[in-house]
Amino acid sequence: MTNYYTVLNVRENASTQEIKRAFRNKAKRLHPDIAGKEAEGEMRKLLTAYAVLSDRDRRYEYDRAYGRFIKKIDFDYRSWLREQSDDPASRAKLVFFELLHLEEDAALAVWDRSGALDFPMDRYLDREDWMDCVYLLAEELDKRGRCYEAFELLAALVREERRQPYFKHFMDDIEGFLKELVRLRLRAGVGDELWVDCLETLLELGFSPRDEARWLRSMAETLLKMGDEASAQSIIREALRRDPGLPNASRLRQKLNV
Repeated sequence: MTNYYTVLNVRENASTQEIKRAFRNKAKRLHPDIAGKEAEGEMRKLLTAYAVLSDRDRRYEYDRAYGRFIKKIDFDYRSWLREQSDDPASRAKLVFFELLHLEEDAALAVWDRSGALDFPMDRYLDREDWMDCVYLLAEELDKRGRCYEAFELLAALVREERRQPYFKHFMDDIEGFLKELVRLRLRAGVGDELWVDCLETLLELGFSPRDEARWLRSMAETLLKMGDEASAQSIIREALRRDPGLPNASRLRQKLNV
């Protein structure tokens, strides 16, 4: 079976230097000028494998998920899961299996057919498997510009981690991913009302006052644009309470007479 290590053709205990060297060597062979456009899929898998295995925390999480979910399986698990297409538990496991083997298109196809965000995978996977699966799924959705779905999955992860830690030291990366998604990509993909809903979700998750103040400022700006001046006034006051030095708030305060 193809996993991140076999994509790079390295041992599971390979050093970081061995991983980098293997990546460079294979990337040269898969360069479009040499291998042509037909190698684009292999190059994408190579880049994904390298991004994970060259990062200590992400490699640890991958090893933990793969070792727990896959290593003890000694038969054609993918085919068996596909045969159970009427069973939602098997579909959930198939999504995770395909993600762990760099078959992201296949994973997303199963997830979409099963209802996408309405597919309650947490009912069918162990808690740890569900959390690892959701993180990998969110990464792939974000790469494809499906930012709102990625946001919803990441928010669910943060909420569950707050309830009972699992990712622990890796959680900083997940929170950073969520905040980057919100700051750089999410706004362009949702309308005003959905943007406000997303900000309300963020405010329920327990981030720093500084982060929350910036999200409240954006909420106030959006509500003002929507014509709800009273709510915008209340929210910008709350933003300034959490961060009195909030950048770029003066113009909005003038508009709202705050």
